[in-house]
Amino acid sequence: MNILTANNISKTYTDKVLLKNVAFSLQEGEKVGVIGINGTGKSTLLRIAAGIEEADSGEVIKGKNIHTCYLPQNPSFPKDATIYSYVAGMNARDSIEKSLEGEAKTILNRLGFTEYDTPVATLSGGQRKRVALAAALLTECEILVLDEPTNHLDEGMVVWLENYLAARRGAVIMVTHDRYFLDRVCRIIWEVDRGELFTYTTNYSGFLALKAEREEMEVAALRKRRSILREEIEWMQRGARARSTKQKAHIQRYENTRDEVSALRTHLSDVHTAQLSSVSSRLGRTTIELEGICKSYAAGNGDGDGSSIKTVISDFSYIFLRDDRVGFVGVNGCGKSTLMNIITGVLEPDSGSLVVGSTVKIGYFSQENEYMDESLRVIDYVKETGEYIETVDGKLTASALCERFLFEGALQYQKIEKLSGGEKRRLYLLKVLMSSPNVLILDEPTNDLDITTLSILEDYIEHFAGIVITVSHDRYFLDRICTRIFAFEGDGHLSQYEGGYSDYVLARPAAVDGASAGSVSGGSEANSSDGQPGNMVSSEEKRQQNVETWKRREQKVRFTYKEEQEYKSIEGEIEKIETRIAEIEAEIPKCATDFVKLNRLMAEKDELEEKLLEKMERWEYLSEKAEQIGQ
Repeated sequence: MNILTANNISKTYTDKVLLKNVAFSLQEGEKVGVIGINGTGKSTLLRIAAGIEEADSGEVIKGKNIHTCYLPQNPSFPKDATIYSYVAGMNARDSIEKSLEGEAKTILNRLGFTEYDTPVATLSGGQRKRVALAAALLTECEILVLDEPTNHLDEGMVVWLENYLAARRGAVIMVTHDRYFLDRVCRIIWEVDRGELFTYTTNYSGFLALKAEREEMEVAALRKRRSILREEIEWMQRGARARSTKQKAHIQRYENTRDEVSALRTHLSDVHTAQLSSVSSRLGRTTIELEGICKSYAAGNGDGDGSSIKTVISDFSYIFLRDDRVGFVGVNGCGKSTLMNIITGVLEPDSGSLVVGSTVKIGYFSQENEYMDESLRVIDYVKETGEYIETVDGKLTASALCERFLFEGALQYQKIEKLSGGEKRRLYLLKVLMSSPNVLILDEPTNDLDITTLSILEDYIEHFAGIVITVSHDRYFLDRICTRIFAFEGDGHLSQYEGGYSDYVLARPAAVDGASAGSVSGGSEANSSDGQPGNMVSSEEKRQQNVETWKRREQKVRFTYKEEQEYKSIEGEIEKIETRIAEIEAEIPKCATDFVKLNRLMAEKDELEEKLLEKMERWEYLSEKAEQIGQ
């Protein structure tokens, strides 16, 4: 049964179209993952679905007695709230308070809280998000809307949340960039792309395969439209006769086709070429060497809690090798960020030594963005670091680098204050890479970065000629980039494991409750349109045959009766074919997961485009003849 339906939803922010006539529906118990590039409107879509924000146009229809709970990216709290008072206050019930208290404390314990009377105002941003998540999970509702619920959770918490949401009976709509999480929890994916919403009835792995097929279809469509455009260009170059209604209509069709090809080419370029070659910066013999590093905190400081001294790093030694890919994992507060701050020189160890080679150039992507002058334009902020960078493929300008990181065209000249939180995070990462580091330190890089940006970063790291050190709870990211894992396992002790996160899970002595690293089979077999290569060949042969036939014919001074009738009607026939093709193209995105209907539409579209090419060639011949006759 539908519990939420949206029709023709549109939303514009300043001069940017976020959503354009999108539609969606939600059934009881469905688990939906929303993905897309930062700044494309995912959070806006969630707020509209939750009834927090209104669309500029369209309607959202919610079922009777359907309650919704919404977790924002950056929750706000009452001034004097404590952890427990906030959770309880958000979930006032008629039932016995003791029952609520027990359930609330169970969830809070799972999310790392044991001191329930702690004022929320004293917590870090990540801890506040976890308090708000606890309150949302405790809420009795039919639709749970979560914006980035996995941010600031360690891997044990993420696994617990996976199991909790998978077992939850109510519907869930969430934005998350944790790909393993999407794979395990969600069975429907909504992709926000260029103002449109594409629905895939599958998990994340299935989405990758279906999207690849959709992009292949778009490539085929681009190829066909280019063929048609070439015919139009040839006609335009011959010149149009003045004051002709038919010719004016033909010019308009040419301009429409040109714009379609340009838009499709731009989109496919964004999809397929958003890659970055490794920055070239020499790294000498001495890299980063840690010997006997120890660090402890007293009560209330840094990673510590309680009244005793807490040791977060105990006698840690390691020499980073060139091209090392090292990941650090452990529960929140165990000392991972402390170790990163020691390596970068922000903190001094209590004992032990740190040696950093003279050629080492560290690029540090910290959990919190550096200060940004938000009155600056995107391109000016990047150019503060340099006008260009040296890469293995040569020089790359700041503007070109911005394009590789999805800041295209006018977006480069937009002020930072107008960017979304995720876009600002991406811009910060871009500036770190612009500094040409040969040691890249990433502290929770997957927080607030969209999947497309993460894929670009992962591709960059794959070819990066230097050392990569990362702290992350994103299991997919760790599996993709790491060849060695160090795990914080209590009392400041770090244990070394070879391989990525999944290898670590299999090798560690005690598994996290309910943990399962899993794997994402993101590949898909290449699928081409049915009969496409053959059709393209036969179409070209047919075209050549027609041309040769027309060349061999004697020039006539007048049309035959049949040709004259054909000349009068052919533009109308071309217009009808183009109209039907446009209707099919509008219908195809709605059938992204209905392969029976999709294949039928694609077959009809292929046939029509072949017919259109033949009509265009025939029209070209008749038009030339008409000019010779003087009509």
